[in-house]
Amino acid sequence: MPTDQHAFMEAYGKCHGPFVRYCSAVAYGKMDAQDLIQDVLLSAFQKWDSIEKKDELLHYLVRAARNRAISVWRMQRRNAEISEKQAARLMERGATAEMLVDVGILYNALGRLPADQREAVILFEVSGTSMAEIAVIQNCSEGTVKTRVSRGRAKVRELLDSPKNKEPLHALKTLML
Repeated sequence: MPTDQHAFMEAYGKCHGPFVRYCSAVAYGKMDAQDLIQDVLLSAFQKWDSIEKKDELLHYLVRAARNRAISVWRMQRRNAEISEKQAARLMERGATAEMLVDVGILYNALGRLPADQREAVILFEVSGTSMAEIAVIQNCSEGTVKTRVSRGRAKVRELLDSPKNKEPLHALKTLML
């Protein structure tokens, strides 16, 4: 195995889980998460030599995924409905039809947050990224990240409790908040 490939795979191994969860959340209902993951990984591997902070590969990957997703979203109109492929994946994991509706409502609420808040909430709640790492990724202070996550949670809670969503969000409301 060439040294560049080995070094890249070793660095990626440390951030695989949070990166995949981030991509899945960012891509949900808008594009295929696996396509996003593969595109970003291929690009990162090709640019491996030019990445300055190789020990912060997760930060690089998250920024690249965010930028790639924004580019794709600009080309496509936002589609609020859950795609058939994503619904099938969730059903394979044991999701019920009710949970799919809940997921759709939750991601619709997340989509209504300002971009920085949405990204902070997704990185913290879905990807399990620490506040300190999010601060580096978003190029701000840890206090700013805490504020974004707190305000994002509050806004999602408010949106989920709105009169339009009277039926309880059984699985996800308590899980995310």
